[in-house]
Amino acid sequence: MTIGHGAAELPLAMLLVLGAAKLLGELAESLKMPNIVGEIAAGVLLGPSVLALVKPGAIRELADLGVMFLLFRVGLEVRASDLVKAGKTASVVATLGVIVPLVMGYGIYRWSGASNIESLFVGAAMVATSVGITAQVLAGMGLLNVLASRIILAAAVIDDILGLIVLSIVSSLAQGTVNVLQLASTAALSIGFTVFVLSVGSKTVGSILPKLQKHMKGIESQFSLALILLFALALLASYAGVAAIIGAFLAGVALSETVAPRVHVLAQGVSELLVPFFLAGIGLALDINVLKDPKVLGLAVLITVAAVVSKFIGCGLGAWPLGFTEAKRIGAGMVPRGEVGMVVAQIGAAMGTISQQAYAVVVVMAVMTTVIAPILLKWTFGSIAREPQESPLTIE
Repeated sequence: MTIGHGAAELPLAMLLVLGAAKLLGELAESLKMPNIVGEIAAGVLLGPSVLALVKPGAIRELADLGVMFLLFRVGLEVRASDLVKAGKTASVVATLGVIVPLVMGYGIYRWSGASNIESLFVGAAMVATSVGITAQVLAGMGLLNVLASRIILAAAVIDDILGLIVLSIVSSLAQGTVNVLQLASTAALSIGFTVFVLSVGSKTVGSILPKLQKHMKGIESQFSLALILLFALALLASYAGVAAIIGAFLAGVALSETVAPRVHVLAQGVSELLVPFFLAGIGLALDINVLKDPKVLGLAVLITVAAVVSKFIGCGLGAWPLGFTEAKRIGAGMVPRGEVGMVVAQIGAAMGTISQQAYAVVVVMAVMTTVIAPILLKWTFGSIAREPQESPLTIE
């Protein structure tokens, strides 16, 4: 039975989730695994699958804030010019990383006897990358500014836009109509927003931020302004049709060459509090009881394998001109689906176009790729691991 009621429910959920996430994160580290594996496992342990102590929705807002601050902190460590330089390769990586998973997911689920639309939704759920997971692992390894990491981050932004277009098309097909004009306007708006922020964001912030700060008396005025920009761009990103976390990431990129080291430290501190709720929230969404059905279990395993292989091969092929080592690193970095895959499943379920079986398969795939990705990243990047990045002083 779920513990907590009334005013005590939130602090109790926070205590249980944060405590379990940190404890199992330490355990994972001691077993030579990335700590986020333990933090996701904490969610599974506390959720409906095992102890049922925390409701999946109890920490949703904290989880949403957690991934926004995670991407904001990552953005602070990345220069816009580096992302722009990686743009050509990242575009190829993202495009192949959308086509290959979509085709494989659709083909496998259609082969299982599912309808055309349901199969398309499963394929769409395999398209977009959960950049928050990869970013957390790379930041922990001190590798945010190596070539492969910059390409992964740029490709993940492009991936999000392409994934949005794919989801819009699939949703339109499910409703029986495809509005080409609406799709084109959505694509143009999302691409335009991203390009605009990357092109002029740093220069604009560098010009305006010092002037605003002169008129503010607060001790942490620069951090306050950074937070305002974070939420403003997250909101604008949502209106532009891309994920709010992309706006948060772009806010960090815009500030990366302007803000003082103190802002990096404060952002790290907030992330340390909130990110475990995002990671545990992924585990909370998984109900392992659905795997008691052999057919669901078989499909979940098959789709999970396809999800890993399709990104690893598709994105790896896009990065092949950089050499095998870089290609496998980039392929591994694009594997996790996390909350992105589950959002697609939720949309399909709300529209009544996917069954409970398909929903369960997609959730399992999303969680398992999120667990597998850090292990792949540690394997592919292990030879160049550095100290964790906690401030701009660690940037090369």
